[in-house]
Amino acid sequence: MNAEELIEVVLPGKVEPEGLQVRQGPLPAAAPGRVVVRMEATGVSFAEQQMRRGRYYDQPPFPFVPGYDMVGIVTTTGDGVRPGLVGTRVAALLKTGGWASHVVVDAADLVPVPDGIGAAQAETVVINGITAWQMLHRKARVRTGQTVLVHGANGGVGSVLVQLAQAAGARVIGTASARHHAALRERGVAPIDYRTENIPARVRELAPRGVDAVFDHVGGRGITDSWGLLAPGGTLVSYGSASTRDDEGSRQWPVLKLLGRVWLWNALPNRRRAYFFNVWAGRALSRSRFRACLRADLTNVFEALQRGEITAQIAAELPLTRAAEAMRLAESGTVAGKVVLYA
Repeated sequence: MNAEELIEVVLPGKVEPEGLQVRQGPLPAAAPGRVVVRMEATGVSFAEQQMRRGRYYDQPPFPFVPGYDMVGIVTTTGDGVRPGLVGTRVAALLKTGGWASHVVVDAADLVPVPDGIGAAQAETVVINGITAWQMLHRKARVRTGQTVLVHGANGGVGSVLVQLAQAAGARVIGTASARHHAALRERGVAPIDYRTENIPARVRELAPRGVDAVFDHVGGRGITDSWGLLAPGGTLVSYGSASTRDDEGSRQWPVLKLLGRVWLWNALPNRRRAYFFNVWAGRALSRSRFRACLRADLTNVFEALQRGEITAQIAAELPLTRAAEAMRLAESGTVAGKVVLYA
């Protein structure tokens, strides 16, 4: 790969992973207030899997470069940006654009990566870590002695949620397929096989009074069960609709239905709360506050990684030019952790 040219992966439309296109071009320039970051690590998250199918609720029109987040080294700075940033390792939340060898980012959106954390390690906890931290601490406000249910406890967000919840002193029940149960038990999680077990009945056996928080990325009909498993004062945080990934029709409708349920549940006279979590919520109202929260929370996640409270679960590392293979692997359901791409 020529270091003096841009390499990027383009999603041209609703295609199989092999339909991803690798494109080359001149390196981008840093506009005022922006920097160019040489990508060291980006990831394949559930968002890209939905985008490939045209199912991510607010994805841009095709064609575009996917890549929800990235970690890299600042190479050039635009006017108004301090030159001292050059050479520093940073992380950025992008939504799209990360699957490229060089990415232009607003300097205000950068979060420094502490010394001692490698690029691939940091990448595993950018979007996954921010999502887990904010749901756990800003929405559910989980405390020592509480019990939480994490759906998809072996997944990208789920595995970070499990560890952060335990670091906060909570007991964790986690759903996952049977092949992941041994690893979950080693982490101190009570596992439930979502394919063969009755989840509500099994949770009631483990937590007769209900759980203090449920983190649900599945959506669909099961979201009602998640609400019903809450103890008085409990919180449901819905953050996706994975069950509708392969559906046809409107990509906005599953999210709108979840929002409607959340509104109705919160309107009821009860002591439980429900949220639909979107990491970008509030950005339009106050970009400065959004950036401050993002920087503070991701810094907390990186510090938890340094302390060993969470671990970087890297499923595989593949070059950017093998993005199709990486997508296939991430979608296979056979790996634990995050599939990471590097330039």
